Amino acid sequence: MTAFARRLSALLMTVGLITAACAGAGEEPAALDPNLGGAATRTSATRNAFALPVDGLDPDGRLSFEVGDSFFTKNWVTSPASTKARDGLGPTFNAQACSSCHNLDGRGAPPDDAGDTSTLGLLLRLSVPGAGADGGPVPEPTYGDQLQDRAIRGVEPEGKMAIDWVTESHSFDDGTDYELRRPDVSVADLSQGPLADDVQISPRLAPQVMGAGLLEAIPEESLRAAADPDDADGDGISGRVNIVPDPRTGKPVVGRFGWKANVGTVEGQVAAAFLGDMGITSPLHPDENCNPGDAECLAAPDGGSPEVPEETLGRVVFYNKTLAVPAMRKHEDADVVAGAARFDDLGCAGCHTVGQTTGPSEIAQLSEQTISPHTDLLLHDMGPGLADDRPDFVATGSEWRTPPLWGLGLVPVVNGDRFMLHDGRARSFDEAIMWHGGEGQDAADAFASLEKNERAELIAYLEAL
Repeated sequence: MTAFARRLSALLMTVGLITAACAGAGEEPAALDPNLGGAATRTSATRNAFALPVDGLDPDGRLSFEVGDSFFTKNWVTSPASTKARDGLGPTFNAQACSSCHNLDGRGAPPDDAGDTSTLGLLLRLSVPGAGADGGPVPEPTYGDQLQDRAIRGVEPEGKMAIDWVTESHSFDDGTDYELRRPDVSVADLSQGPLADDVQISPRLAPQVMGAGLLEAIPEESLRAAADPDDADGDGISGRVNIVPDPRTGKPVVGRFGWKANVGTVEGQVAAAFLGDMGITSPLHPDENCNPGDAECLAAPDGGSPEVPEETLGRVVFYNKTLAVPAMRKHEDADVVAGAARFDDLGCAGCHTVGQTTGPSEIAQLSEQTISPHTDLLLHDMGPGLADDRPDFVATGSEWRTPPLWGLGLVPVVNGDRFMLHDGRARSFDEAIMWHGGEGQDAADAFASLEKNERAELIAYLEAL
């Protein structure tokens, strides 16, 4: 697909959100279509905006949703316990429930400073240089691929993460000041000795989870067709698919989830989070997440084998797939409509693809829908400022998956604050945009050159999503 065709497609999808013909001189601007998730859209701007099921689930589907919600929301406990359905926490872990990091199905929050241990939702990925047998990162030899900072009684936590924020002052071209911050991460109180000298550490923020079923339903061929790995059209955008193993089948699939698109399916994401975040085994990951030299961890009681049986895993996966996308707000406001056009003018839609179409799905509300996730699900080089220097399958240390933008305007309503980018460094849309480098540098520069009122139009559009 040529650069012109890609931009035209993005523009047409933006305009395709408009429900009336373009307004003529003196007329009110046309409204935007608020149904960002097609039939899987729900109208809500409350704290529960991310937690609603898609409309029209049959009784069996509604039961699966409610049971999955329970296992997603409620705390897991250590074994042995009278609560047999949800015991098996740990031995080491980061959180006691999925909702600990994805509060109300929303986003996590990074610590405010090095002494802050009150927030959940930011974890540390660990690896050493090289590629494993499956093509993925090589886990750090002692602590594995994720630092667990909590543990059950009788087992020592692996260590503690500490973050100091380094801030820089900048100005837009019109003289308006803004600030950027980046995390300086360190690890203390390591239980099994020091980390490897060549360890690669990357903080990862828990994103909102709604809309995952729709993203999974986008045909793989659509993602491959949008990729331009060698930038053959010369537009400066060279999106690539990540290729990862499906833990269910072992076969390679296109990655869609995770900050580096390192997971291909909702099921794979859920099962990996059960093990890595809560230390809970499943049919896809039957072994406890103990490190080989940690005798206390290896001797700890478990909650069965596996601790999440097939049926329960399926219910949690169904729950994640059928969380509805909140409708766009203020879609008739002139500044929001103007911001939609500016989104394309600046080149944002070159990666944050406004429109996608899902393929067939066993869930009717997800099947063959025209949706507006504002993502191509591809990997893009975002420059040295955002690089974590940690490869992940095909993804290089400076490449990141384009995150979907739907729902970001509601994160402060749901979670109280809004932190963006892979490590939560950005506290506003302005900051998030200005961290864009590499393939996003032209869009960031164009944003910086706007007048204050023009920047406000774009932000109004993003706030409405």
